[in-house]
Amino acid sequence: MRLSTALDDGIGEARVKIIVLVKYSMDVAEIRVDPATCSLRMTGVPKRFGDLDKGAVEAAVRLKESADAFVHVLCFGPAAAQSSVKDLLAMGADEATVIEDPYDGTADAAVVVRVLEAAARKSGPFDLILCGFASDDGYSFQTGPRLAERLDVPFVSYVSQLSIDSGAVVADRDLEDRVQTVSVHLPAIVSVAEEAFVPRSVTLLQAMKAQKKPTNLASLEDLGLAKESLEAAGGYSAVDESGVVVNRQRRVLKGGDLAQLADEFIDVLLSEQALVEQGSA
Repeated sequence: MRLSTALDDGIGEARVKIIVLVKYSMDVAEIRVDPATCSLRMTGVPKRFGDLDKGAVEAAVRLKESADAFVHVLCFGPAAAQSSVKDLLAMGADEATVIEDPYDGTADAAVVVRVLEAAARKSGPFDLILCGFASDDGYSFQTGPRLAERLDVPFVSYVSQLSIDSGAVVADRDLEDRVQTVSVHLPAIVSVAEEAFVPRSVTLLQAMKAQKKPTNLASLEDLGLAKESLEAAGGYSAVDESGVVVNRQRRVLKGGDLAQLADEFIDVLLSEQALVEQGSA
């Protein structure tokens, strides 16, 4: 099967072609701790596209609105992501492809990047690849820079403002104490900063229209990849569910007036080195 109907058909040769990388992962806000075993309860945790992924889609759609662009969402994940990816199409993306993950989310960045590289090459020439600065669950910060290295294109990280002008991407990078403006020729890969592109609300009409937009399901074989060769390229990860919670002191302060309780509370914080007395640091 073809990875992308629109990109393979060369729709709008003058249009900027944007690929947005998204990850369908566990909703970390829904992970709970078993108080009896102090381990994470991983079973039954729902999966979704996180805010960092939606921020990257929002950045792409804003470029589409300011320039003549085509936005293709690309996900390496379970087939179940096909239904949820419609939410990203409703934001304004034009098409989506889900590459079915035979590793059930355990493949490390070395494997994932090779899959995304093959997908990007198969979809044809692109101008820009956008992604979150990290994933909502792993926070490894590796996908963008490693993919740029393999595709041999420039990489610009942690971007808070973005535009395309005369065949180049102009980006503002948030460096905490200053903002750096850079310009690199296309094609390029850009990771967007956290909360820089707040995802838009979607109307019912947009959600209904998204149901008719193309959503493709591809396999490793469709990309010309073999599972065995990928397994030799990287490792795999698993969440250690034991020993993840430090037991609390469970100290209760009773009696006295508020001033006395406040003094006792400060003494406790000092004894636990949660506070440092002025002049002692």
